[in-house]
Amino acid sequence: MDPLFILILLAITAVVIVLMIGIGGFAKGGAFNLKYGNKMMRLRLLAQFVAVILIMAYVYFSRQ
Repeated sequence: MDPLFILILLAITAVVIVLMIGIGGFAKGGAFNLKYGNKMMRLRLLAQFVAVILIMAYVYFSRQ
């Protein structure tokens, strides 16, 4: 299996995990959401950015 593809799977998994933690914190509310809600959103955006870059790199290198 291609190592870049494995990195893509890990990045997508990280996005899902951060998203679920963020949604769970938002649904529960309270101190966790007040303290970490914005940080979780930023972390999710960063993880999504990395995942998209890796996917684009995979598509680019697989066509050559």
